[in-house]
Amino acid sequence: MTFAEASDAPIYAGLVEEQGDVPAEVRRVAEATLLEVDRVLDFSTMRIPTAAR
Repeated sequence: MTFAEASDAPIYAGLVEEQGDVPAEVRRVAEATLLEVDRVLDFSTMRIPTAAR
């Protein structure tokens, strides 16, 4: 059950039916992007400059 199905907001549910669940899709893409970035970028060798400490 999605938020739109569980909510008491018929306008929102109608928009989701017409346009898709945009917030859920954005969340999915953001999570996938973070996983991809974590996989391809390694910041473990980055060091804080001495002046910034």
